[in-house]
Amino acid sequence: MPDVIVDLQDHGSRGRVATVTIDNRDRLNAVDDELIAKATEAVARFQNDEELRVMVLAGYGERAFIGGVDINLLNALTSSTAEDFITRLHGLCQAIRDLPVPVIARVSGYCLGGGLEVAAACDLRVASSDSVFGMPEVKVGLPSVIEAALLPRLIGWGKTCELVYTGLNISADEALRTGLVERVVSPGELDKAADQWVEAILASGPRAIRLQKALLSRWETLPLGQAIEQGIKSFGQAYRTSEPQDQMRGFFERRKNSA
Repeated sequence: MPDVIVDLQDHGSRGRVATVTIDNRDRLNAVDDELIAKATEAVARFQNDEELRVMVLAGYGERAFIGGVDINLLNALTSSTAEDFITRLHGLCQAIRDLPVPVIARVSGYCLGGGLEVAAACDLRVASSDSVFGMPEVKVGLPSVIEAALLPRLIGWGKTCELVYTGLNISADEALRTGLVERVVSPGELDKAADQWVEAILASGPRAIRLQKALLSRWETLPLGQAIEQGIKSFGQAYRTSEPQDQMRGFFERRKNSA
């Protein structure tokens, strides 16, 4: 039965790591209304979790991250239901973007349509070398919408136009080359690669990471001058706790021990 699986790992004083897995294994993890609602709830429940440090978003198995929206659902939509449905899918993407800690997309296999929009909403994307990416909506008479609007910032206008006008898929290597994903590894190394990012985030200042994500969100919309001013304020906010000194103390100790 399709479901969303939440695994929460406690790393003691370093905080907690949540893994949210979309499980619709018989349909390439395609999402429908029920899965979208469950996934949105699974992500949003951590919105106020002060112990959460990072989230990993995955699809069940290795055949697909999210193979798009269930085509039977799309076929049943009407002019009076289509906007409400796509707004709910946007709600999942927005919940990911609103989470105050980084979200890592662990991409294996197909990452298509709505699945690519969900991946684009994440902060970091690591993919297996056999992954396939695409925006096939025009092939079924639909425009690519909602978080497809993030694609020009990731891969540029030209590559975005190619994806959304042709509906053609691209390989993991091309996704890496164009900036759609940050890392590509062999399928057997995917979990290890995601864990490397998780460990790096856990080793960083938890408040600094949250300040950084909030700042990145502001950078998307602010003019350059205002973005810099926002960064100056964020830098000052970092010193409202002892976290900078605590982190730097650890840095000095490590450097001393390695000398």
